[in-house]
Amino acid sequence: MIPLLFVSLAANVFIVGDSTASNGADRGWGSHLGKFVDASKVVVNRARAGRSSRTFRTEGLWDKVREELQPGDSVLIQFGHNDGGPPDTDRARGSLPGLGEESKEFTLPDGRKEVVYTFGWYVRRYIEEARAKGATPIVLSPTVRNIWKGIAVERGPGHYAEWSADVARQTGAAFLPVTDAIADRYEDMGPDAVKRFFPEDHTHTTPEGAALTASIVAEVMDGRYPPVIPETRLNLPRPRDPKLPTIFLIGDSTVRNGHGDGANGQWGWGEPLVDHFDAIRWNVVNRAVGGLSSRTYLTQGHWAHVLTMLKPGDFVVMQFGHNDNGPLDDTARARGTLAGPGDEAREIDNPITKRRETVHTYGWYLRRFIGDARAKGATPIVCSPVPRKTWKDGKIVRPSTYPKWAAEVAAAVDAGFIDLHELIATRYDALGLAAVDPLFGDEHTHTSRAGAELNAEIVAEALQRYWTGRK
Repeated sequence: MIPLLFVSLAANVFIVGDSTASNGADRGWGSHLGKFVDASKVVVNRARAGRSSRTFRTEGLWDKVREELQPGDSVLIQFGHNDGGPPDTDRARGSLPGLGEESKEFTLPDGRKEVVYTFGWYVRRYIEEARAKGATPIVLSPTVRNIWKGIAVERGPGHYAEWSADVARQTGAAFLPVTDAIADRYEDMGPDAVKRFFPEDHTHTTPEGAALTASIVAEVMDGRYPPVIPETRLNLPRPRDPKLPTIFLIGDSTVRNGHGDGANGQWGWGEPLVDHFDAIRWNVVNRAVGGLSSRTYLTQGHWAHVLTMLKPGDFVVMQFGHNDNGPLDDTARARGTLAGPGDEAREIDNPITKRRETVHTYGWYLRRFIGDARAKGATPIVCSPVPRKTWKDGKIVRPSTYPKWAAEVAAAVDAGFIDLHELIATRYDALGLAAVDPLFGDEHTHTSRAGAELNAEIVAEALQRYWTGRK
């Protein structure tokens, strides 16, 4: 989170970027930002349509901003939409991909020669030179284009959101995850509602859309995105080595119980799963939260925090269902989802948040997680929920609801699927009632350490089969 402190001391807040920030007739978010930040601050929008991180510099636009900068000012830096073009044809505005120090000389259409650097190189120069003037650089990921796959909107373009975050991290600059914040809002609204903001193309908004973007940028600046969650109190982990691929686990208490420390003798399978992976090659990050459904994992902000950490090459293993079969609007938890894998929705007045809320089906929330993960370049894998210790005629009872719906959602969107319910139930059947009893730390839902270890072993074996099958 980036609190407003980063701009609270600034007399001026400068914006450098492209047409998504400044596009004439108030169609860029920079034209509206002043309405949403501290009224004592002056927003100076120096973004210019059509420019990339490279051409904003080579055309002298940055030099003019540097001349104006004073100690205590802030500089919002947002590029990416125009950096993916060719470096030496068309508008000759593309930068080299990536974050390194690579460079290459090109002959431009007008015959001039120019040494072109990477996107990361140009952003680092803005950061360094802003600091040299006593100003505070703040890097923003790009705005979101109106490009959808199902209910998930693109979180691009390309790798520029990821690279923006990496440059900020490398240089110690503040970073605003604007892409994710806007995408989350768009997905809450849905593609039909969002399309009115993009009457001309998929990149440039109307003034109304630009004002919405500006309000979201201000929320991120103010530390309201991602939403505050009890991350420290719940002892939720983060990737130990961000350079390694990460397996993120999301779900409920059957994946991570309480603080993940075995309180009351109850464990989720996500804790012992870590032991099945080589720590030199993988991060395994268990972000499941007890008591949440697929709906409340999203609405309480936990998924937003995972998205800020998610990168290409990561995996998201999701398991929900135990808490989805509850009331939509009870005063205790209000965590239920509509039944089934479909697209039905219902408007409610949430008695806990005191807000109007659109509640969707169990399948809709799974598809949201799947689509968002894919938009980040990660691979989603759906697990059917683990079985309860409920017997009938010497066999574990197989309900025809959430395990079936999880399978149907995964099949419909061609996501990875582990039928964890059936795999574990089959193992329990073979073990028998007496041997299964000590695998649980309560009457029928939460496993003991031994039960969690058995389930983790089954998950690890299933993941290995999944990866082998993809090769």
